[in-house]
Amino acid sequence: MELILKNDIKNLGNKDDILTVKNGYGRNYLIPKGFAILATSSAKKVHAENLKQKAFKQEKLKAIALETARKLENKIIKIGAKTSTTGKIFGSVNTIQIAEAIKKKGIEVDRKMIFIDQEHIKEIGKYIATLKLHKEVKIELPFEVVSE
Repeated sequence: MELILKNDIKNLGNKDDILTVKNGYGRNYLIPKGFAILATSSAKKVHAENLKQKAFKQEKLKAIALETARKLENKIIKIGAKTSTTGKIFGSVNTIQIAEAIKKKGIEVDRKMIFIDQEHIKEIGKYIATLKLHKEVKIELPFEVVSE
């Protein structure tokens, strides 16, 4: 029995794979649970068109991510924080503050795309954040925490 997977299934295949399984496994488990559909000729045509559209969308998203990465290249972001006399920050710097600092530069970046190597930034200084703009586009963005 030939099926098109709708979800990733461990030890079987990934989403949108066309594969052959035993009749009972497909008819009694995969299809009723909604994990797969029968790979008829019309379903294969629809599947091919969906893959083509998905690839086009991914290329468009990747182009946008590359443009954003180019804009952020060689920019240093400064984040102001209230500090004590010893240089310790009251609170900590997080991805929300980094996203707001990038937005002030005129570039929109979702805070969920920003990853900081250290768990908590609690002192003034220079740090590096990783921006995962697309699954294939990752950049390192230096930022500096300064006292207000």
